Amino acid sequence: MNFSLNRELLLKPLLLVSGAVERKSTLPILGNILLDVSGDSLTLTATDLELEMVSYTQVENHAEDGQITVPARKLLDICKSLPENSMLTFTSDNDVIRLSTGRSKYSLSTLPATDFPNIDEWKGDVEFKLLKSELLRLIESTHFSMANQDVRYYLNGMSIETENNEIRSVATDGHRLAICKIANDSLALPARQVIVPRKGILEIIRLLSPVDEEIQVFLGSNHIRIIDQEFSFTSKLVDGRFPDYRRVLPRNGDKVLETDKDQLRQVLSRASILSNEKFKGVRLNFNQSELKITANNPEQEQAEEEIEINFPYEELEIGFNVSYVLDVLNAIKDSEVKFTLADANSSVVIEGCNSGEALYVVMPMRL
Repeated sequence: MNFSLNRELLLKPLLLVSGAVERKSTLPILGNILLDVSGDSLTLTATDLELEMVSYTQVENHAEDGQITVPARKLLDICKSLPENSMLTFTSDNDVIRLSTGRSKYSLSTLPATDFPNIDEWKGDVEFKLLKSELLRLIESTHFSMANQDVRYYLNGMSIETENNEIRSVATDGHRLAICKIANDSLALPARQVIVPRKGILEIIRLLSPVDEEIQVFLGSNHIRIIDQEFSFTSKLVDGRFPDYRRVLPRNGDKVLETDKDQLRQVLSRASILSNEKFKGVRLNFNQSELKITANNPEQEQAEEEIEINFPYEELEIGFNVSYVLDVLNAIKDSEVKFTLADANSSVVIEGCNSGEALYVVMPMRL
């Protein structure tokens, strides 16, 4: 098997698939990328048995079709360090592949393509098309609320739900909840819920750019697949039941505060500097005309911030993990935010004042 192509034509698909390469695997083949030459097209595939990434490029003056697996990290590092627009020639010989360009020559050890694991063929039973920018917004609005290595394994991922003309993303770690929904009148979808694992979600964020190009999404019983002109991404799903988050949405909030998002974010960021490093607690004291934010830590240091607000209710004191509130404020795109509160022991609902497509719930902290 031998073929040639320009460095730029190889580097982009290599970077795309490299996210699925398993770095600390006991199976050496998972550290390799499968190269498959057929006609004038080259397909690159990487997998860690949970995710599979496939991308495509064109080759020039190829001699014969063939498949081989090569060390992913080494090939990527070589390509990155070669001069721009280098012409690369690959020649495989037994269990070695030789790469030459100009006066540079490299030989890499290979493993047989027959040993490379393939995610089984499957059919998606729910299919829809979305703009990349919409799918990215759906995931970026909620991904920070996913759990990380929680024993409740079904929380270490994101619930993607379809129903009629709506697609929703939901993430929770038990202390906070994030929901985002996108409605599209051209969709007519069955009611379906799947849990995409954390690694898959982070990989989708890496792959997508906020552009108005359509992308295809397929949901199966065990997999999700996203297909673009440049790549195909497949992830196994988490086998479990996502909690019924509708039951925990606070319904008793009778105090509403609307305020400038950036101003609130700045004072919370400053106060967080002197909060307890482990628990990140800040105290919020609401009265009719001002919000007082205080934080302190075991070293007896204290921060105090005040902003003017309009809060025509009785005074209220409530504690929060400041990181959770800042995550929400960073995710909301609107310039004004709305807090809906009940009392010191009830969760707060946070949303943008204008868009209404994302909703966040944060549980209070005892301080």
